[in-house]
Amino acid sequence: MSGPLDNIRILDMSRVLAGPWASQLMGDYGADVVKIERTGSGDDTLQWGPPFLGDESAYFLSANRNKRSVTVDIGLEEGQTLIRELAQQADVLLENYKVGTLARFGLGPSDLLELNPQLIYCSISVFGQTGSRAREAGYDAMIQASAGLMSITGPPPLEPGGPQKVGVAIADIMAGMYATTAILAALHSRAGSGNGQHIDVPLYDSQVAWLANQNMNFLISGNVPERMGTAHPNLVPYQSFATSDGDMVLAVGNDRQFASCCDVLGLQAIATDPRFATMSGRIEHRETLIPLLQSKLLQGNTEHWLSLLQEKAVPAGPVNNIEEVLTNEYADERKLVRHIQNSENKPVPQVSNPVTFGSTPVHYGNAPPTLGEHTDEVLREWLGYSDEKIETLRRSEVI
Repeated sequence: MSGPLDNIRILDMSRVLAGPWASQLMGDYGADVVKIERTGSGDDTLQWGPPFLGDESAYFLSANRNKRSVTVDIGLEEGQTLIRELAQQADVLLENYKVGTLARFGLGPSDLLELNPQLIYCSISVFGQTGSRAREAGYDAMIQASAGLMSITGPPPLEPGGPQKVGVAIADIMAGMYATTAILAALHSRAGSGNGQHIDVPLYDSQVAWLANQNMNFLISGNVPERMGTAHPNLVPYQSFATSDGDMVLAVGNDRQFASCCDVLGLQAIATDPRFATMSGRIEHRETLIPLLQSKLLQGNTEHWLSLLQEKAVPAGPVNNIEEVLTNEYADERKLVRHIQNSENKPVPQVSNPVTFGSTPVHYGNAPPTLGEHTDEVLREWLGYSDEKIETLRRSEVI
């Protein structure tokens, strides 16, 4: 069965995580993704290990399935010509070079849109293509810090620990998600207008955008959100609690769930206490309520409480580590981990795309490629190059 993006060709000139995350998603949806890599070294993340599987790091393997690798030296004139030819055959070009780099090689959006007016040219950068900070360099961690996320992540200000970053490069991942949705929207627009366009996706702006309710809390109240550990600024109780044998999270979203939670804990009296009966009251009296709940939860183990809370439809869950998440029975039921054979006939583990389509299934056909694995194949298929022309380019170290 075909995927929803079958017949879409993506020229992926990105590396590290934000761009590769976007192109992997589109590859999962059936697009033909050609990953352009530096000759000799490839994507930076190939060496971001241990751990490694063969010559490829686990980091690289997390973001590069369903792609074909082509090596090109864009510093050479012949390499630039090759990119122009490939761009004329592509529907989408995705890149995350420093602002202005590709334009210096004659590969900027205006250059390639002139050659292919239907091209969707998506640029991911740290601070966007315009503005006073456009040419500044950066990585995910500094964006988490400077764009506000770390100011609300970590233990409360008076407790030890200080600001914390999220345990994955979430600024990169979310920029990749925004890029994906923007590309799909631009493809939809092109279907009507026939015209491509340039898309500008900054990590900084993306990070600011998805602070969501925390942004609005400040804009409406004028109060600056602070770190609250696992607690929630707008919901109580909505945080982690210690039990007799570990930790669990209560995620109470309304007054009915709170009353049911109190029933499970044998604290029926506080469910009708005017201080706690409404969400607004629970937020106001958080410091009084949380110790009452914590004292009770310490009297039983996690499994005991979760079983009782589930019976009452109170959202709650264990604090699982990644091994528990990827190896438990539910992971098998949902097929959260799959193995794809690579070109050496070795199984490469992959975490599944979470989307299930009714009639256009997600594609798991290609393991992350080895460096330059598909150079000859793509040049023949996209450009009709002969074996002799390909060999000439290889001798000239263009590919």
